[in-house]
Amino acid sequence: MRIGRALRVAADELAEVLWPTRCVGCEQPGELLCEECRAGLPWIEQRLACPVCGAPFGFLACTECGGGTTRTPDPSLAWPARATVAALGFSGTPARVVTALKDAHELRLSPVMAAIMLTALEEASAWPAADGAPRFSPGETDAVCFVPATSAAYVRRGFDHMELVSSELAREAGLQLADVLVRRAARDQRELGRSERAANLAGTVRVAGDVSGARLLLVDDVATTGASLAEATRALRARGAASVTACVLARVW
Repeated sequence: MRIGRALRVAADELAEVLWPTRCVGCEQPGELLCEECRAGLPWIEQRLACPVCGAPFGFLACTECGGGTTRTPDPSLAWPARATVAALGFSGTPARVVTALKDAHELRLSPVMAAIMLTALEEASAWPAADGAPRFSPGETDAVCFVPATSAAYVRRGFDHMELVSSELAREAGLQLADVLVRRAARDQRELGRSERAANLAGTVRVAGDVSGARLLLVDDVATTGASLAEATRALRARGAASVTACVLARVW
C-alpha cells in the first residue's frame, strides 16, 4: 500500500516536471485556475437572476424564458425545472474550463467546477423560486443527478465529465448521487435554433432507475436554450420525481 502510494506521488511529480500545470484561463504556470482568473470569473448575481432559467438580470422580467412578469406559453421557451441556478456567464474562462475538462481531459477541473456550482447554489438558497420556496435547499434535496453524455461521446472521451462533476458536488453537499439518466444520440445542436433544439432532443433521455417521490438536483455544464435540461426534467417527472431543480456551471444568454 505504501509502495503504491509512493509510486503514484512520484508519477505525479514527474508529470508536473514534464507537463507543468498551467492556468486554464490565462495559461500562466502554477495553478489550474490562478488567483487573477478566479477573481475575474463572470459570476451571476443570484438575487437578480431569473428564477426559472437562471439568466442574469431576469428576476422581474426575463426575455430568455418569459419568466417573471412576461411569462409566455411559447413551448420553445419552456424550462420545466422548478428553478434553475446558473453560476457563471458562458464566456472567456468558464468556456475554457468546460472545454479543458471535456476535450483536453483535464480531470482535475471536476472539483473546481463542482465548487463553483456549490457556491452559486448556496447564494441561490437565499432567494425564492417561482413557487416561493428557496431556489435550492440541501435539506429539501434527496439526490444529485446529471445530464449524461451520449454513448458516442463517452467512447470518444473515455469518461462522462458531468458524472465526475456531479460526484464531487454530491460529496461536498452531503447528498447521494443518482446515476439514473440514459441519453441517446441526436443531431449536433450547435447550428439549431431554440425550437429545433427542443424537437431534436425529444425522447432522447430515459430514466433507468426508481425516482418516485424523489426531490432531485439536476446538473449540467452549460445551458443555452435549456433543451437538454428540459428533456431530462420531463423524463424524471414522468417517472415520478417529486421535483427537479437544475444547476449549471454556465448560462448562455
